[in-house]
Amino acid sequence: MEDTDEVLMGRMAGGDEAALSTLYGRYAPYLYGLGRRMLRQQDDVETCVQDAFFNAWKAAARFDPGRASVKTWLVTIAHNRMLQALRDRPETGLDLEEWDAPTSAPDRIEQVIAQRAVDILGEPEKTLVVLAFYQGFSHSELNERTGIPLGSIKTYLRRALAQMRVHLETSVAPAPDTLRTNTSSKGGQHDAE
Repeated sequence: MEDTDEVLMGRMAGGDEAALSTLYGRYAPYLYGLGRRMLRQQDDVETCVQDAFFNAWKAAARFDPGRASVKTWLVTIAHNRMLQALRDRPETGLDLEEWDAPTSAPDRIEQVIAQRAVDILGEPEKTLVVLAFYQGFSHSELNERTGIPLGSIKTYLRRALAQMRVHLETSVAPAPDTLRTNTSSKGGQHDAE
């Protein structure tokens, strides 16, 4: 049986590097995803995730399971480090060549589809999805910002994602190959539905 996150934190506080490695394996992919959304530069993402685990290693003895889960604690450390990286970025202008370079416009269709999926949600799900997925707030930060209990936030977000998935599966136009009409059995006439 695998150790719980809390057991691993206790071992990590005692200097157990294997516990740190296990937690890294569990949560680094999640933190990399958060970093890619926030920072967009792979080098910055890697540095911040590594720094977050290093900071967690140093602060492991101060972890309080009564205040947050291990995942929430790690996300908070990583999120704060990523925000610092954003603040530390120098303001740089564009070279003349970059001003003339074509830029790819965001895919408007995907934006509209995603926004419609968010629009079907009621409150507080809609607000939580916008804050969590568009603005990068962690669950604990959502709790602080909205006053909604942490367990309820997780439930609302799970429910919202399920509603959005159903909406997207039922309302998005079918792929082009499913739009073909059946012309083989009726002498070229289209089947009617």
